[in-house]
Amino acid sequence: MDIQHTTLLVIGGGPGGYITAIRAAQLGIATTLIEGEQLGGTCLNIGCIPSKAMIHAADAFHQAHTFMGDSTLGIHVEGARIDIAQTVRWKDGIVARLTGGVGALLKKHGVKVVKGWATIVDGKTVDVAKDKADGKPVRIQGEHIVLATGSVELGLPGMPFGGRVISSTQALSPDSIPKTLVVVGGGYIGLELGLVYRKLGSDVTVVEAQDRILPLYDEELTKPVAASLRKLGVQVQLGSKVQGLNAAGDAVRVQDAAGRETELAADQVLVAIGRVPHTHGWGLEKLMLAMNGRAIKVDDQCRTSMRNVWAIGDLTGEPMLAHRAMAQGEMVAEIISGKRRHFAPAAIAAVCFTDPEVVVAGQTPTDADKAGLDCITAQFPFAANGRAMTLESTDGFVRVVARRDNHRIVGWQAVGASVSELSTAFSHSLEMGATLEDVAGTIHAHPTLGEAVQEAALRALGHALHI
Repeated sequence: MDIQHTTLLVIGGGPGGYITAIRAAQLGIATTLIEGEQLGGTCLNIGCIPSKAMIHAADAFHQAHTFMGDSTLGIHVEGARIDIAQTVRWKDGIVARLTGGVGALLKKHGVKVVKGWATIVDGKTVDVAKDKADGKPVRIQGEHIVLATGSVELGLPGMPFGGRVISSTQALSPDSIPKTLVVVGGGYIGLELGLVYRKLGSDVTVVEAQDRILPLYDEELTKPVAASLRKLGVQVQLGSKVQGLNAAGDAVRVQDAAGRETELAADQVLVAIGRVPHTHGWGLEKLMLAMNGRAIKVDDQCRTSMRNVWAIGDLTGEPMLAHRAMAQGEMVAEIISGKRRHFAPAAIAAVCFTDPEVVVAGQTPTDADKAGLDCITAQFPFAANGRAMTLESTDGFVRVVARRDNHRIVGWQAVGASVSELSTAFSHSLEMGATLEDVAGTIHAHPTLGEAVQEAALRALGHALHI
C-alpha cells in the first residue's frame, strides 16, 4: 500500500474542512484533505446553497402568479409556468461554480486533495479507499488530524427513505412537483422546503410533534411565519406524531395529542426531523474519544481528548451551522501553526430562511432572564419602515436586548423579509461590545431595512423617532 506523509490531515471537504485546509496552507503547513464526494460538503451541495436557490426560484414563480390577478403595483401578466428541470439545472449550475471555486482555491494554496473514503487506523493514520479510476488505496499519516465529517439526516423509524418518502437532499432536485406533500417536521428545514413546494403548486401539510412551529425560536418571532403559512394555504398539524405510512402506502398515519389517528393523503412525504453528527462508518470508534452524546467532545480550541486530533463543525454538535464550522476550522489551522487562539465568539447568528425570514443572534429576552440579567427589550416594526413598505413586506420587526445597567447589547432578533442580511450588523455589534448608544448614534442609510436596527436601539433608550 502506498504510504504518504503530511503535517495536517483533514477528513472532510465541507465548509469547515476546506477552510481549515486553505488557512493551514496559507500559513505554510503541509496539508492533505480527504473527501469522498464533492468538495463543499452538505452546505454547498445539498444544503444551504441549493436550498436558497430553490427558495428564490419558488418566490419568483409565486410572485409571477400574484401578478395574474389584481396587483397593487399595476403589474399584470397573462400566465406563468415553471420548467422544474431547468430550475434544477440552474440550481446545479450555481453549486458547480461554487464547488469548482473551492477546488481552485485548494489547488492555488497547495493543498493536496485526495478523493476517496477515509477510514481511521489510529490517531495519526488514515486509509483511503479511492474510486476504481483513481487507482489503489492509499495510507496517509499526519502529525495532526482534523475531523470534519459533518452531519447526516435523521430518518424516521418505520419510514425509511425511498419511494414516496424523500429526504431534504432529494427534495432539492425534484423531477416533478407532487400534487400533495406531507412534511414531517416543523423546524427550519421542513418549513423552508415546505414553502418552496407550496409556492411551486403543491398542497402542503406540515406535521410537527411540538405545540408550535420552529420550536427552537421564541413564539413572538414565529408568529409572522405562522401567519404567512396560513395565508399561503399551508396546513399545519401541531402536537401530532407520524406513525408511518398506511397499508396502501399512499397516506401518512398521524396521531394527535389525544391519541386519535387520521390519515393524510400524500404523493410524497418529506422527512425533515433534523440532523445528527456523522460519526459512523469511518472508524471513529478506534480513537475512543470522549463524546458529548452523539457529538465529539471538544474544548475551546476544538481539541478532542486525543492529542493532535481535532474536531470541528457539525461533528461537535449544536449549533450545526456552516459559518461556525468555518470559524472553528480557521482557528484550528492557526493554532497548529503556533498562533494563540480560542473559540469564544460573542454570538453566532442563526438564520431561518422561511417566509418571512428569522434571525437570532445572542440572547433572547428569555435567555437573558434565565441568565439572571436585568435587561431592556425593545422592538421596531417594519410596518413603520419606509423600505419595507416599498418592498410590500411590512410584517415583522427588529428586537434588541440590552443590559439595563450599562446598556451593553446582549442580543438581537428579527423577523421579516430579507432580514438575513441584518445578521452581519447584529454580529458586529455583539462582537464589539456595542451599547444602545453606539447603535443609536450611528447614521444608518435611508431608506433601508437596517434603519429598524437603529430605531430599535433608539426605542430602548426611550426616544424612537419613527414610532
